[in-house]
Formats: sequence, structure tokens, C-alpha cells
Amino acid sequence: MTEPSPDPQPKQTRVTIDLPKDLKPVYSNVAFINYTPAEIVLDFAQVLPRTPRGALMARVIMSPIHAKMLHAALSQNLANFEHQFGEIRLPTARPNIADNFFRFSGESGTDDEGKQDG
Repeated sequence: MTEPSPDPQPKQTRVTIDLPKDLKPVYSNVAFINYTPAEIVLDFAQVLPRTPRGALMARVIMSPIHAKMLHAALSQNLANFEHQFGEIRLPTARPNIADNFFRFSGESGTDDEGKQDG
């Protein structure tokens, strides 16, 4: 008696992504994340030093499953980056990490290394 053959692996399809010649890169140093049950909205903004206003540079909307896949890909790539270049240290001066995005140089409190000013 022969064993039933395992299910064949699905054939992987390779997708080609076209990169438009006029596509401009976007720099962002702030991200805002909102969500509904059906979608995750990522707003990427740019805030310049000592400027009280920023500009929204791009908005990306994706399904929750694609956001989770992006999270996994970012986690893996950050781990690879840290393995190659060393640990990325986050500022610890503020209780809410988002507050660090809006901290201006010269504010009282702590510096980027977490040391007290003065």
C-alpha cells in the first residue's frame, strides 16, 4: 500500500512592481496611526526642528492583515539592521514615545541620552 502524496505546494507567483521614473521619495520623521475595523491608516508627516507646524507627506491605507504583515516585515528588517549596525536606542525622556517626536532642542527636561539638563 502506498502512502497518499502530500498536497502539492502552491506555485509561487512572482509579481513585478513598476517604479515610475517621476516617483519622488518622501522623508518622514513623524507617523500617525488610526484605524477602523476594516482598515489601518498610516499618515506620514514631516516636522522640522523648532517649527510648531508639520506637513503631511503621505497617507497609506491598508487592511489590518496587510498592516500585520508590514509589522512583521519591519520587525525582521529592524532586527537585521541592528544585527549589522548595532542597537537602535529609543529616547526615554518622555513617558509617551510619541511625545519625543515633538520635543524641540533646548527644551528643559532631559536630553536625547536621558540625562537631566543643567
